[in-house]
Amino acid sequence: MSAGHDHSHHHHHDHAPKLDHLNTAFIAGIALNSAFVIIEVIAGLATHSLSLLTDAGHNLSDVAGLALALLAFKLTEVDATNKYTYGYKRSTIIVSFFNALVLFVAVGFIGYEAIMRFMNPEKINGGIMAWVAFIGIGINAFTAWLFVKNKDKDLNVKGAYLHMAIDAVVSFGVVISGIIIYFTNLYWIDSVVSLIIAIVILKGTWNLLKDSLRLEMDGVPKEIDLNKIKAELLKGKGVLDVHHMHVWALSTTDNALTAHLVIDPEYVSSFDDIKHDLRHRLEHLDISHSTFEPEFSDEECKHQDC
Repeated sequence: MSAGHDHSHHHHHDHAPKLDHLNTAFIAGIALNSAFVIIEVIAGLATHSLSLLTDAGHNLSDVAGLALALLAFKLTEVDATNKYTYGYKRSTIIVSFFNALVLFVAVGFIGYEAIMRFMNPEKINGGIMAWVAFIGIGINAFTAWLFVKNKDKDLNVKGAYLHMAIDAVVSFGVVISGIIIYFTNLYWIDSVVSLIIAIVILKGTWNLLKDSLRLEMDGVPKEIDLNKIKAELLKGKGVLDVHHMHVWALSTTDNALTAHLVIDPEYVSSFDDIKHDLRHRLEHLDISHSTFEPEFSDEECKHQDC
């Protein structure tokens, strides 16, 4: 008996970040970091500082990442179509994965240039280098603060926060190296700092890549506990068993679930109420879209995971 499917769509649940706040945060972050990239490039070329130029390149990738993330969030508000029945929610997952890949490419470029420069150090104006990086600390720290409230609610927001926070730390390192170079003329310090920047970026990006790849492969989002979800479903009135359960991400904020529910036959007339109750239970476990297939205990299950 296939008494019916239940589909619940909740585009904004309690745990999702507010788009209006994010819109402001992303636009402010893009504007501030774009201006700083220009400052770093000019200063880097003027002072021959590789660490400033590599940090400018990293900041430029952050600007592109912020712009793509903002676009992805805008696309989540676009209505579903006959060709894209879930709308464009998944664009947020694609963007987070793409951002991680871009950062890995940037790390490779920075590492190569740092090694080349280490073997052939160039004279650097440490004073200007330190002052420019000092400005970067303020800009990156402020941008990170814009995302701190929602960093645990969405993978793209977490990525933006991590990038900005890492950049603030990197800028601090460049300040220190600029001061050392100013007083000692040890120009190879610039290459060492560039390599440290590359390592910091690599470490900060690794988890982002793993999380986004998991969602790309329709894996269970890491914040989801399947045992807890099954236990919650079994609390439903008349629910005797749960099987054939799948959970995946529709976007970096919305998760979906399908499950077969074994229902006591005497509750067949109450199935709509059971679905309504279970939907609300799942919303508190970060499941915003649910589909239930009822089976009754007097039926023979033909699915291999029964």
